Amino acid sequence: MPDLKTLYLNHLKRSLIDISNRDLPETIIDPGSFEEGTQPEWFNHFWFGTTLTMCGLKKLDSVQFCVEDCLARNVPGDLIECGVWRGGVSILMRAVLAAHNVTHRVVWVADSFEGLPTPPPGSQDAVMHQLPALIDANHYAVDLPTVKANFQRYGLLDEQVRFLPGWFADTLSDAPIEQIALLRVDGDYYESTLDILTNLYPRLAPGGYIILDDWGLPVCGEKQAVLEYRAAHGITDEIIEVDWQSAYWRKGSGTSS
Repeated sequence: MPDLKTLYLNHLKRSLIDISNRDLPETIIDPGSFEEGTQPEWFNHFWFGTTLTMCGLKKLDSVQFCVEDCLARNVPGDLIECGVWRGGVSILMRAVLAAHNVTHRVVWVADSFEGLPTPPPGSQDAVMHQLPALIDANHYAVDLPTVKANFQRYGLLDEQVRFLPGWFADTLSDAPIEQIALLRVDGDYYESTLDILTNLYPRLAPGGYIILDDWGLPVCGEKQAVLEYRAAHGITDEIIEVDWQSAYWRKGSGTSS
């Protein structure tokens, strides 16, 4: 039988995506392609339902793995998610720390809490900005009190959770974070992703993880920004794909900055 730590985290992940008391097909919980992940049933469950994250179990399992691996290897630093929506992945990060009785690390929650910014006209991000479903979802706008209430609902709103409200270009450069063990990038847009990488990747500790939420999403500018940043900084660490959409790498000997 799984231990209590495993049972707690497994239940929490299922609760975050609202499948604790319902059965849903795999194509909704963990879609295997862009086509499966853009079906009306997926949007209705994740974007317009009661989930606290758009991630399926496979992506949540990957986040848990990265956090626990950092803890097991004593990678120094805090955890940060940039682009949090309703807060579900950040809640999972805090829950993993709680499950392992880690009291010296902080989970940083960075978001405008006003939705996505308006991108430059004619850019790839501008195309995404005009998608009907994204407009219907109010460009992912979820205010700070709502996100804090979601943390509180799980008993995880405490001094180990700190919020960075505002546009990444305005908040990340002066963020009082000395070192990062895990950096989750969910800025969607090209410029937002570059803001995250430029300001935070240098603070990622060797051996720490960077998670890319929209690595494989063709309507986002995130992948282009990541590839350009890696090329400019000589980063050759292997990119591990989690599913068709997301990926991560561990900062190691293939990195020059």
